[in-house]
Amino acid sequence: MESSSATAGVSTRREATRQKLYEAAVTLIAEQGFSATTVDEIAERAGVAKGTVYYNFASKSVLFEELLRHGVGLLTASLREAAEATARTGGGKVDALDAMIRAGLVFIDRYPAFTQLYVAELWRTNRAWQSTLMVVRQQAVAVVEGVLREGVENGEFSDEIDVPLTASALVGMVLVAALDWQSFQPERSLDDVHAALSRLLQGRVSGRNG
Repeated sequence: MESSSATAGVSTRREATRQKLYEAAVTLIAEQGFSATTVDEIAERAGVAKGTVYYNFASKSVLFEELLRHGVGLLTASLREAAEATARTGGGKVDALDAMIRAGLVFIDRYPAFTQLYVAELWRTNRAWQSTLMVVRQQAVAVVEGVLREGVENGEFSDEIDVPLTASALVGMVLVAALDWQSFQPERSLDDVHAALSRLLQGRVSGRNG
């Protein structure tokens, strides 16, 4: 038991250190770009020795790749939990998608620097971590795809829906709308932005009821 407790303690401390490095890296890279950010700066911002960075990550590129995995993993988990919570309360698939939109906005509001980096990296094609980015992106989109497919199967959605494209469009809508909100309309509340996207989801942008 003591050995197990000690191992758990080491694991917890290492995870806390990695979290500090993620936060330092994402902030610096958002401020000055990947190429301009050095390992020394990441270590200094995180409050650790330079050797600690290399103890946890083989290189700056590996750190950034793991940062993408970590961040998108958090987003994916929040989307999945939103869908599952809706199901537990008896909500339909539109309710689940609406809850996922809100979960996405909450995530972006909490991690704006990561979201900016993630969206920027989606458009680059010459990065060493491009394949990793595509994998983790698909993990997030797949959660939305699952809800859409279930909605088609139970008759809540039309079977003419292009599930993969619709899922990507919904995720993209939340990402772009949230970044626009934070950059150009920061006076708006999260509830306000969510309400606007919710109306889009439910096909009521024309003002019709129902």
